[in-house]
Amino acid sequence: MADLKFSSAPDRATEFKVGDFVEVNCDHENDGGERVRGWLQGVVVQVDAKIVAVQFEENVYLTDGWMVPDHVLWCPHNSTNIRIARRRKRRPRGK
Repeated sequence: MADLKFSSAPDRATEFKVGDFVEVNCDHENDGGERVRGWLQGVVVQVDAKIVAVQFEENVYLTDGWMVPDHVLWCPHNSTNIRIARRRKRRPRGK
Protein backbone atom coordinates (compact mmCIF):
# COMPACT_ATOMS: atom_id res chain seq x y z
CA MET A 1 0.00 0.00 0.00
CA ALA A 2 1.28 3.49 -0.81
CA ASP A 3 2.50 5.62 2.06
CA LEU A 4 0.03 8.54 2.30
CA LYS A 5 0.90 11.75 4.07
CA PHE A 6 -1.70 14.30 5.04
CA SER A 7 -1.13 17.90 5.86
CA SER A 8 -3.19 19.74 8.43
CA ALA A 9 -6.43 21.42 7.48
CA PRO A 10 -6.11 24.88 5.95
CA ASP A 11 -5.85 27.68 8.46
CA ARG A 12 -8.77 30.05 7.96
CA ALA A 13 -8.51 33.52 9.41
CA THR A 14 -12.31 33.74 9.44
CA GLU A 15 -14.68 30.91 10.19
CA PHE A 16 -18.20 31.70 9.04
CA LYS A 17 -21.15 30.21 10.90
CA VAL A 18 -24.87 30.13 10.12
CA GLY A 19 -26.46 33.26 11.57
CA ASP A 20 -23.33 35.45 11.29
CA PHE A 21 -23.79 38.93 9.89
CA VAL A 22 -21.40 39.45 6.99
CA GLU A 23 -20.82 41.98 4.23
CA VAL A 24 -20.42 40.98 0.58
CA ASN A 25 -19.06 43.19 -2.19
CA CYS A 26 -21.75 42.66 -4.83
CA ASP A 27 -24.12 44.30 -7.29
CA HIS A 28 -27.31 45.37 -5.51
CA GLU A 29 -29.98 48.09 -5.44
CA ASN A 30 -29.43 51.19 -3.30
CA ASP A 31 -32.20 53.03 -1.44
CA GLY A 32 -33.12 54.88 -4.64
CA GLY A 33 -33.60 51.65 -6.59
CA GLU A 34 -30.44 52.16 -8.67
CA ARG A 35 -28.09 49.26 -9.29
CA VAL A 36 -24.72 49.83 -7.61
CA ARG A 37 -21.66 47.78 -6.65
CA GLY A 38 -20.50 47.87 -3.04
CA TRP A 39 -20.57 46.23 0.35
CA LEU A 40 -24.00 44.92 1.39
CA GLN A 41 -24.86 43.30 4.71
CA GLY A 42 -26.50 39.88 4.79
CA VAL A 43 -26.81 36.78 6.97
CA VAL A 44 -24.97 33.49 6.51
CA VAL A 45 -27.63 30.82 5.84
CA GLN A 46 -25.44 27.85 4.87
CA VAL A 47 -21.77 26.88 5.20
CA ASP A 48 -19.93 23.93 3.73
CA ALA A 49 -16.27 23.02 3.26
CA LYS A 50 -15.77 25.28 0.24
CA ILE A 51 -18.46 27.97 0.09
CA VAL A 52 -20.68 30.22 2.19
CA ALA A 53 -24.29 31.14 1.30
CA VAL A 54 -25.39 34.67 2.27
CA GLN A 55 -29.00 35.87 2.10
CA PHE A 56 -29.93 39.54 1.71
CA GLU A 57 -33.12 41.55 2.18
CA GLU A 58 -32.29 43.71 -0.86
CA ASN A 59 -32.24 42.65 -4.52
CA VAL A 60 -28.82 41.32 -5.53
CA TYR A 61 -27.43 40.60 -8.99
CA LEU A 62 -24.98 38.20 -10.58
CA THR A 63 -22.01 39.72 -12.40
CA ASP A 64 -23.66 38.97 -15.76
CA GLY A 65 -26.65 41.13 -14.80
CA TRP A 66 -29.28 38.62 -13.71
CA MET A 67 -31.20 39.34 -10.50
CA VAL A 68 -31.00 36.51 -7.96
CA PRO A 69 -34.62 35.53 -7.17
CA ASP A 70 -33.94 34.01 -3.73
CA HIS A 71 -31.57 36.84 -2.67
CA VAL A 72 -28.80 34.30 -1.88
CA LEU A 73 -25.23 34.65 -3.12
CA TRP A 74 -22.54 31.98 -2.71
CA CYS A 75 -18.91 32.93 -1.96
CA PRO A 76 -15.78 30.85 -1.41
CA HIS A 77 -14.42 31.05 2.15
CA ASN A 78 -11.20 32.69 0.97
CA SER A 79 -12.87 35.30 -1.27
CA THR A 80 -11.87 38.94 -0.87
CA ASN A 81 -15.54 39.82 -1.50
CA ILE A 82 -16.84 38.58 1.86
CA ARG A 83 -16.03 39.77 5.38
CA ILE A 84 -17.52 39.78 8.87
CA ALA A 85 -19.91 42.75 9.19
CA ARG A 86 -18.33 45.79 10.72
CA ARG A 87 -21.59 46.83 12.34
CA ARG A 88 -24.97 45.20 12.72
CA LYS A 89 -27.87 46.52 10.74
CA ARG A 90 -30.48 48.06 13.00
CA ARG A 91 -34.16 47.54 12.41
CA PRO A 92 -36.29 50.68 12.26
CA ARG A 93 -38.22 51.28 15.46
CA GLY A 94 -41.90 50.49 15.50
CA LYS A 95 -41.71 47.58 13.06
